[in-house]
Amino acid sequence: MISPMTAGTLGLLLLFVLLFTGMPVGFVMALTGIMGFGTLVSFDAAMGMAAHDILDIFSSYNLTVIPLFIFMGQVAFHAGISTRLFNAAFRFMGHFPGGMAIATIGACAGFSAICGSTNATCATMASVTIPEMRRYGYQDAIASGVVAAGGSLGILVPPSVIFIIYGIMTEQSIGHLFMAGIVPGVLLTLLFSLAAASWALFQPQMAPRSPRSTPKERLASLSGLVETLLLFALVMGGLFFGLFTPTEAGGVGAFGTLFIAMVRRTISTKGVLTALSETGRISCMILMIVAGATIFGHFLAITRIPFEIATSVSKLALPPYAVIGLIVLVYLIGGCFIDALALIMLTVPIFYPVVIQLGFHPMWFGVVIVLVTQIGVITPPVGINVYVVRSVASDIPLGVIFKGVLPFFAALALATGLVIFIPALSLYLPDLMGG
Repeated sequence: MISPMTAGTLGLLLLFVLLFTGMPVGFVMALTGIMGFGTLVSFDAAMGMAAHDILDIFSSYNLTVIPLFIFMGQVAFHAGISTRLFNAAFRFMGHFPGGMAIATIGACAGFSAICGSTNATCATMASVTIPEMRRYGYQDAIASGVVAAGGSLGILVPPSVIFIIYGIMTEQSIGHLFMAGIVPGVLLTLLFSLAAASWALFQPQMAPRSPRSTPKERLASLSGLVETLLLFALVMGGLFFGLFTPTEAGGVGAFGTLFIAMVRRTISTKGVLTALSETGRISCMILMIVAGATIFGHFLAITRIPFEIATSVSKLALPPYAVIGLIVLVYLIGGCFIDALALIMLTVPIFYPVVIQLGFHPMWFGVVIVLVTQIGVITPPVGINVYVVRSVASDIPLGVIFKGVLPFFAALALATGLVIFIPALSLYLPDLMGG
């Protein structure tokens, strides 16, 4: 009979082979998990386990926070909040070197704060900002690159879907994880802005300055900023002061966004129905990935691979930060080929015990791997954000977009290094909450 370790190794190989066929990630993990579990135990037990896991995931109260925050983002998009956000940022920043690029990054950060998805942020901002930047003479490389990089903030800036999944997997407070992402999110937004400004200073022909807006234009644009700040303060403030749970925060945020859209009369009945349809589609996709990863995780558990890796790593004569460096390297390489959510679902069961055994804080580790997977979403050959931008701006070659994201790698690398070596950046706000 095949040994558990051998079955686990073969299962991992099968997983990567199936991923490269283009089969949906959730189904790949579920199929591999069922086959592996069935080989080691029995196929009746495997089917029973899979049925239980799928039912458990799709009926989980904790996971209802995902469709709520996705609906919040969808309503914000269809109500034109993203356009008003960019307009406000542009009116205040457009006349600086790289001002429209900085405005795009600020709008991405703001939309991320009411969306929670990197793909949605990227697609929304690409459709809003790239035509405007081109109109003002921005070259395609910086116009597309800044959107692909800025869109990655959707992974880090709360409410982040990946923080929700990580919190459920590791039994950490989702509210505390959201707080842990705020300071790194602000830091990375500033570093992205600095990268864009530096590019514009050294190559001004890439990003011409825009005309200075009048005080009246700036004042008129503030309404687009105020509504986003109100929503963010309502959701994050309620979580910080313990007024409601993350699931309740999602409900409050979704209702608040819909209420603002209806009061401003910026969303139609068709827009609401489209938002509901997209929320259902995206939520089912995410929940299927979670269910598939849960099934695959049960298979990995009986192979004992995660525990053997944790034990082996803990016995290595390496400093703890050297081990963290190796884990970061795995995420960097894996992020080039695998979707960020799927990568975290696959690897957290393996690396989390190692990190805890080495004495690191679980929330700090959550922020670190989110930052590292951000690098993956703009890294070739997969670089999902690059392909999202390409799908919106189909006349821009992939090579040009990948060239455009290069200056932002330095910002991501610096932010990741700072969070790794200064844990207080991610732990200060959770500590204030008593986490």
